[in-house]
Amino acid sequence: MIRDPRIRRPVAIFVIAWLSLLSAGTRADERSERIDAILDRCYPADGPGAAVIAVRGGEVVYRGARGMADLENGLPLTPESVFRLGSITKQFTAAAILLLVERGELSLSDRLTEFLPDYPVHDPQITIEHLLTHTSGIFNYTDIPGYIREGVRLDVTVGELIDGFKDQPPKFAPGERFSYSNSGYVLLGAIIETVSGQSYEEFIRRNVFEPLGMKHSYYGSHTRLIPRRARGYDGSPGEWSNADFISMTHPHGAGGLLSTVDDLAIWDAALYTDRLLRPESVRKMMRGFTLNDGSGSPYGLGFGIGSVRGRSAVFHGGGIHGFTTYATRLPDERIYVAVLTNTPGLPAEPGYVANRIAALVAGDPFREFRRISLSPAVLGGYVGVYRIDETTEWIVTLDGTRLYTQRTGGQRTPAFPHSKTGFFHENSFAHFELVEDGSGQVVEMLMYADGGDEPERAKRVRETPPH
Repeated sequence: MIRDPRIRRPVAIFVIAWLSLLSAGTRADERSERIDAILDRCYPADGPGAAVIAVRGGEVVYRGARGMADLENGLPLTPESVFRLGSITKQFTAAAILLLVERGELSLSDRLTEFLPDYPVHDPQITIEHLLTHTSGIFNYTDIPGYIREGVRLDVTVGELIDGFKDQPPKFAPGERFSYSNSGYVLLGAIIETVSGQSYEEFIRRNVFEPLGMKHSYYGSHTRLIPRRARGYDGSPGEWSNADFISMTHPHGAGGLLSTVDDLAIWDAALYTDRLLRPESVRKMMRGFTLNDGSGSPYGLGFGIGSVRGRSAVFHGGGIHGFTTYATRLPDERIYVAVLTNTPGLPAEPGYVANRIAALVAGDPFREFRRISLSPAVLGGYVGVYRIDETTEWIVTLDGTRLYTQRTGGQRTPAFPHSKTGFFHENSFAHFELVEDGSGQVVEMLMYADGGDEPERAKRVRETPPH
């Protein structure tokens, strides 16, 4: 019998489509399992932890949480948990300023004193754009000695907050260089209030949160009842304590907001549309600032500028009493990852976790290493000084059975072997290879500081470390 091939073709197409779907589902399952493994390793179930979301192309590809929201009452974290955002707040402040620009109520080139005439600027050329890009030279008020621990306990008005730093001398002329300044974003919050006639809290709620449907985002308050709010902790595993108190009147436009990973995904999605801002405004937020000398700055308007595995990325981290946060965005792949934690006391920083997950979602994961054991005799053969240039070296030392590295001006960090000559730093993308000559003597270190493909080379110049 001769069968009509037109009958077989739909069956073949169906089988191919089914196999494609099965393969995609398998890859998605494998990805979720790998993200689960990252979170299980970084966030113990019985301590403070994290909520995480990963989005690609508008689709949530991972959503989960690890650890506890409330240690005293035994309540676990969930993706719905509400966290202090810390400096992720700055992108909302920047968006609020751009909304006012689009409405014709101010310009990025307007000077600070046009809105705060009593501010004693040492250089009248400071503009709103300088404040947004951390290029104003205004002193960072959270660097005042003792301020973070003792100075933040009492409620203050915005004017009183500004009075606390306004007389500090400038660090440099406006536009001369980049220097992170929370003061600049407090001033931006004050400008929003002056121009709009609303409090910063009210303006953000009415013009950002409510239009976008961010129903679980707030300005921080100790008196308001906030459902599913996570408590913040200090300390370290086995020695946790409640975080020190901070009056939420202090962070203001620099770090005063609370949110969830779900609401942050809504926020990210809106930036691909004109629901909130025009496309040209969003592009400006995510483009670096040009300094006076023509060089580029690594910061846009509320976003840091960088890369993940060679892909363009914009990002921001946050740190505020009891909480650390990080969100990274790969705009070309439309990938977004947010990691919100309720402690700064865990070894893995949220930026490390977020970027590792982002690379995984992009299909180009960072290398992962497994520890092996090497004898002290083998490890002792790697001790010495490895010179990068005339002023910078790596010092390699052995303490018992563990190797340590220390870069000039940096901290001493344990290094764990994954092969006879390969080592990695835990909870970091950094890893290095030691190169042997024909006689088996180590002569060079190849350090891959950010998990990239191009190493920093350091020649071994001494076999004994300095005392």
